[in-house]
Amino acid sequence: MRFEFSTAGRIIFGPGVAEQAPDLVAGCGRHAFLILGGTPDRFRRLLDPLAARGIACESLQVPGEPTTDMAQEAVTLARRAQTQVVLAIGGGSVLDVGKVVAAMLTNGGALTDYLEVVGKGRPLQNLPAPCLAVPTTAGTGAEVTYNAVLGVPDQQVKVSIRSAMMVPQWAIVDPLLTHSMPPELTASTGLDALTQLIEAFVSNKANPLTDGLCREGLPRAGRSLRRAFEDGRDAGAREDMSLASLFSGMALANAKLGAVHGFAGPLGGMTEAPHGVICGKLLPYVMQANVQALQDRAPGSPSLSRFDEIGRILTGRGKAGAAEAVAWIEDLCAVLGLPGLRRYGLSENDFPAVAAKARNASSMKGNPIELNDDELVAILRQAID
Repeated sequence: MRFEFSTAGRIIFGPGVAEQAPDLVAGCGRHAFLILGGTPDRFRRLLDPLAARGIACESLQVPGEPTTDMAQEAVTLARRAQTQVVLAIGGGSVLDVGKVVAAMLTNGGALTDYLEVVGKGRPLQNLPAPCLAVPTTAGTGAEVTYNAVLGVPDQQVKVSIRSAMMVPQWAIVDPLLTHSMPPELTASTGLDALTQLIEAFVSNKANPLTDGLCREGLPRAGRSLRRAFEDGRDAGAREDMSLASLFSGMALANAKLGAVHGFAGPLGGMTEAPHGVICGKLLPYVMQANVQALQDRAPGSPSLSRFDEIGRILTGRGKAGAAEAVAWIEDLCAVLGLPGLRRYGLSENDFPAVAAKARNASSMKGNPIELNDDELVAILRQAID
């Protein structure tokens, strides 16, 4: 067996650890670039100490899912400010822009030189500038992944800039920062984490290290996502979901994902659906399709026993299997009020184009078995309503 494992240079986890960020920033230089989410005033207690330490700060707000134009604007501002260190505080979109800025500060040229699909896809040559990633949601695990996802609206697609060097130097995961998430955001981000744990666990690139992370993360998400949705002040549930998100990011960065995320890129570019909603709505149907395809075409695959193990983990029943896992996820999505994808503009006429784009997505390379066009379209048909 051969495998590699990469993650952040240092992970700091626990309630209140975000207050360490100003000291860490100060140790990297006197010029910082701040990338913040939609309500930057929430972070005054973290940002005010930077000025007290004599650190010059430029900042940019990322209110929603980032585009290539938005990321290029951030890079231009950061270069102009002679930035030495990047501090990103927010959801996965904010952290992704932070990783892009840190990478582009030390690698010349335009962002399009390094983008997949719509750009030249050149590899990074130099280590990025120091980057501190401080998540305020529990879902993407972007604080420990080595890619950044950006939308390209005019081409209706989402693309990545990707390099093993892009993993942030520090991941500062403070569950207290997630307590203010509203229920709908708790649901969508949490479903993303759950999906990432499941896809990494059954991936054809899974390894013993990622297996351990998934086996630790799945029961946390299973027992706590609904609790966090129903009561955002439940500190234990928030801590569980922050850990589940962190572990999912570490796992996906090293084991790849699967068909759910293969669909999520095209659907995210073609509709207004939040990423986590796409993941949650597709997840049970992708699981069903994978299990059936494995039984039909690869009955000896070890992934089949892993789907059964997921059923036991999520339900807590010793005799549960893949079918029970699918039913459990469908029930959870109903409790979370997840709408069908038609609500966000998907129609049956889009199915062939979505399936074609999904087949070519990088995440599909980790799926435990190759799904054919009929199987992909059948998944979309189930998820649309």
